[in-house]
Amino acid sequence: MKCNYHTHTHFCDGKENMRFFIEKAIALQFDQLGFSPHAPISDLYDFTLTDDEIPFYLKEVELYQKQYPQIQIYKGMECDFIPDMTIDFTYYKNKFDLDYVIGGVHLIKVPNSNDVWFIDGPKRETFDHGIATFFHHDVKKAVTCFWEQTYEMIETQKFDIIAHVDKIKMHNQNRFFKEDEDWYIKLVDHAIYLIINNHLITEINSRGIYRLRCDHFYPSDYILEKLTQKKAPIVISSDAHKAEELPLYYEEAKAKLQGLGVDTLSVLLNKAWHQIKM
Repeated sequence: MKCNYHTHTHFCDGKENMRFFIEKAIALQFDQLGFSPHAPISDLYDFTLTDDEIPFYLKEVELYQKQYPQIQIYKGMECDFIPDMTIDFTYYKNKFDLDYVIGGVHLIKVPNSNDVWFIDGPKRETFDHGIATFFHHDVKKAVTCFWEQTYEMIETQKFDIIAHVDKIKMHNQNRFFKEDEDWYIKLVDHAIYLIINNHLITEINSRGIYRLRCDHFYPSDYILEKLTQKKAPIVISSDAHKAEELPLYYEEAKAKLQGLGVDTLSVLLNKAWHQIKM
């Protein structure tokens, strides 16, 4: 089966209507397409759904489920975790009867402060400014905050898929730290331990590559190898914000996994996740 569960439309920071994605997915012979708009955070952030938009999002998914029976269409959300700021993920899952929730970290709560460091977005300068301003150029402290917030998300929230696990590397581009440094590996290893022990599905996400912001998939080969050695479940995600992005690097991701000895992917069927042969 060919599936994509990480998809952003005009309801958040995506660029097109759901219909474009669905028709593209059908043309590409996808079996399943899941939508995952960013859950509301606060009025400060314009890349998310608003509370008022949620009913319209759900209604549109349900409309297209009826109009396009040839493909399974799912309603999900990508929920951000920011300590003391974001709502518990189960609120969205239960209140809106979502098929699944993706958990991700895009914004880092600066310790002992009300400041938030945005590590995503198109501008590398925002990433650099955060390290300089919020962490006084202490790269280890900044990166550790990202991983510790990821740990807290895994340990306190209930969700299905963890998004772009090592997103912190995107704007780094080997400038401030190297991914093979001992201190960094130690942080990563604990995240791997938590992912496995909390039975999370990890996505292999290609967006950094096709947007020319990162040379490799999220997560790194090191993380993928550790996860696949433990038979941890995997999905392939393009994290598409335009319909044309749906298939990008899908085959390369599949080949990467097969090279690691993986022959199954996680697929959502009848409200439960199953392992299906690639």
